[in-house]
Amino acid sequence: PGVICSASPPNFVLLFADDLGFGDLGCYGHPSSITPNLNRLAAEGLRFTDFYCTSPVCSPSRASLLTGRYQTRSGVYPGVLYPGSRGGLPLNETTIAEVLKPLGYATAMIGKWHLGVGANGSYLPTKQGFDHYLGIPYSHDMGPCRNLTCFPPDIKCFGFCDVGSVLVPLMHNEDIKQQPVDFLDLESAYSDFAVDFITSSVKKKQPFFLYYPAHHTHYPQYAGPGAAGRSLRGPFGDALLELDNTIGNLLATLEEMGVINNTLVFFTADNGPELMRMSRGGNAGPLKCGKGTTYEGGMREPAIAYWPGTIKPGVTHELASTLDVLPTIASLAGAKLPPVMLDGVDMTELLVRRGKSKRETMIFYPTSPSEKYGLFALRMGKYKAHFYTHGAEHSATTPDRDCPATAVLTAHDPPLLFDLEADPSENYPLTLEGDPDLQAVLEQIQKAKLEFEASMVFGESQISKGTDPDLAPCCNPQCSPRPSCCRC
Repeated sequence: PGVICSASPPNFVLLFADDLGFGDLGCYGHPSSITPNLNRLAAEGLRFTDFYCTSPVCSPSRASLLTGRYQTRSGVYPGVLYPGSRGGLPLNETTIAEVLKPLGYATAMIGKWHLGVGANGSYLPTKQGFDHYLGIPYSHDMGPCRNLTCFPPDIKCFGFCDVGSVLVPLMHNEDIKQQPVDFLDLESAYSDFAVDFITSSVKKKQPFFLYYPAHHTHYPQYAGPGAAGRSLRGPFGDALLELDNTIGNLLATLEEMGVINNTLVFFTADNGPELMRMSRGGNAGPLKCGKGTTYEGGMREPAIAYWPGTIKPGVTHELASTLDVLPTIASLAGAKLPPVMLDGVDMTELLVRRGKSKRETMIFYPTSPSEKYGLFALRMGKYKAHFYTHGAEHSATTPDRDCPATAVLTAHDPPLLFDLEADPSENYPLTLEGDPDLQAVLEQIQKAKLEFEASMVFGESQISKGTDPDLAPCCNPQCSPRPSCCRC
């Protein structure tokens, strides 16, 4: 039986921002972000200070969120999937949508999938438990961006995107609706689709799961007329405001339909800020480095759980992760867990009773995990040990020399040990000499590392299957010359 006793099973709205840093939201301390709806969720819900994604880049992080399993198990590594990738999230992996379907839930997704398209759309969301899908099946910069408009009236997308790849498609279920996508209208299309889905589900008296992985605030940013030029942070702030506006529309719909008190709304993000884009890449607040690295800035994310009447407002310093979302939703819905090794734990006790987290450790894998190196860092309690460190191109441009790709792979023996409560910026490694207590902590961490690595079976790498340009989505599949003829 589910934990919450109500006449009807709870609904779930899962919001997932893209390349959003720990310091990017007003409710996490950014002085000039305009995010009134997210601020409301944070003020009236539970705000996490120590919440982690599982990878400092996008596809693997999404795989973990939807399956409750580290990306190394499902094979969504190294790096990310591309429009023509042969692989994708394996169909034998069980997503949150597939966990809820047997209980009669309606399921829908809007936005950025990035877990594969494959031959004949074999990896699309409709093959992974989602009844309805409207979105771009990968990152919106994975297409030529010179000829697209990102801000009204006619401001071109800024930056160099993948010239020579197909124009960015907008898909509805398995069909291409638009190629190239109209960025100025995209967010309102998503918002309308989601509002219609919530409304029709409630009218049918059907519990629902809505997954909204946004393209915001990934570079190059875009925004339609409702948000363009209305923030204080330029293009990044406008994109963030547009995301916030959609969240406001969803909350208003939940209220109008009378289900806001029976709906868990959960917000977090896939990885840290893309600092190579400077002020257009996002902000990690006090945390070190950003996207692509296993420092805190790459993987510690804002997270908010909102459920009026069930989750009391407040802040939690408990350790939690995207891995924990699937087991929590399953527990609240009274659903069966998939019969596989899960890495997530049920957060119900933490959310509903403000109890302790069941999560004892957090594992930090690099963008290219391998059995040879294993995990790069491990957090236990307030301590984090780095066994390897490595900068990343995604985190270039900051003054910190540890962040860019020029900071080469370095092994640390003994590992670098930080107290993240005293030093969340990972500036001051602790001295182990003459401190038996710290040495005992490190021994515990090393034991946990060995146990975890013994339990890890690496799945076949999906990304190493390579790409085939013919697999890239094209609305005129037989046309030539590709990719330029793929438009409709």
